[in-house]
Amino acid sequence: MTTTEPPVREVVPAHRFDEARLHAWLRRALPEIGDTLQVRQFQGGASNPTFLLTRADGRHYVLRKKPPGQLLSSAHQVDREYRAMKALEGQIPVPRMRALCEDPEVIGTSFYVMDYLEGRIFRDATLPDQTPAERAAIYDDLNATLAKLHGVDFEAVGLGDYGRHGAYFERQVARWTRQYRDAESESIPAMDALIEKLPARIPADQSVSIAHGDYRLENVMFHPTEPRIIAVLDWELSTIGHPLADIAYNAFIWRSHSPGWGSLDGVDFTNSGIPTEAEYVDAYRRRTGRAEIADWPFYMAFGIFRLASISQGVYRRILSGTLASEREAINGCPPLAEQALAILEGRE
Repeated sequence: MTTTEPPVREVVPAHRFDEARLHAWLRRALPEIGDTLQVRQFQGGASNPTFLLTRADGRHYVLRKKPPGQLLSSAHQVDREYRAMKALEGQIPVPRMRALCEDPEVIGTSFYVMDYLEGRIFRDATLPDQTPAERAAIYDDLNATLAKLHGVDFEAVGLGDYGRHGAYFERQVARWTRQYRDAESESIPAMDALIEKLPARIPADQSVSIAHGDYRLENVMFHPTEPRIIAVLDWELSTIGHPLADIAYNAFIWRSHSPGWGSLDGVDFTNSGIPTEAEYVDAYRRRTGRAEIADWPFYMAFGIFRLASISQGVYRRILSGTLASEREAINGCPPLAEQALAILEGRE
C-alpha cells in the first residue's frame, strides 16, 4: 500500500485457500477481474488476513477475510467492515467496496474485495522522514477525520441498526471481559481489578456516534505526496458507540511504549511539529463542540483495557497456531492491564 511495490509475500500455509474457486466467484461478482488472477498476502494483518489480487493488466484489488480456525465470539466480522465502508463512501475517505461473500464454501470463510489504493501508511508514529510542518498537518488531518466521522448522521447513511444506541461502555466492558475470559491463559491480577473497577467509573455522558474502534495513525492511508488522508481502514471493531472511546484509543499513542504498536516516546513536542496529547485532544474537543471531557482517565483506561483483551486473544491464537506470526509468543496483556489500572487509579 505504498507508491512502490506493495509489501506482499506468497500466501502463508495457514492462510491458503482455493484460488481457482475464488477466481470463479469473482468472475461472477466482479466480471472486470478478467481471465487471470494472482494472489499474494500482505505482510502483517494480525486480525483479518489481507491479500493483494492482481489481474492480467496489473490492476490491483484487496481481499480481506476471516482467519482460519475456531474464533472468539463476535470477532473478525469482515461483513461489518464491508458494510461500514460501503455506507461511508462520500462521507469520509474510504476505499470503494466491490464485493462481499458470506458463503464459507468459496474460500473457507467470509471475505470482501475492495479497490486497492496507492498511498502512504505511516508505521512509525514519530514520522522521522517528515518536516515539522508535514508532521503537524498529518496529525491535524488524523484528528479532523475522526471528528468528521463522529459527525456523520448514521441514520441517514443506513447505519441506524449497526449497533445499539446508548449504554456503550456498559456493553463494551462486558464484551471485552468475555473476550478476555475466553482467551485467558494465566492469572492477571490487573485485569481482574479492571473488570471490577471499570463499571463503577462509567461516566454519565451517553453520546452516540459511529465509532471506528481501532482509529490510529497506522490504520489510515495518506495521499502519496500530500498530508491528506485518502482512506480510513480496518473497520472490524466499528459500531454505533461512544465517540470519546475513539479519541481516547487514538490518543493512547502518547502513552504507548511499544514500537510495534506505535509510540511517541522520545519525541520533542516543542520542535517536532507533533502535538502533545493535551493539544491533540483539545483540537478534537473544539472540532466536535465539546466544552470539556470529564474523567479523561476513564476513557483512556477503558481503551487500554480493551487493547489488553485483544492482546490476550492474539496471544492465545499464536499459541494455538491459528495466527501466522514470526514474532515470539509473548503475552502483551499484563503490562497493558497494569498501565490501564494505574491510569484509572490516578497513578500515571
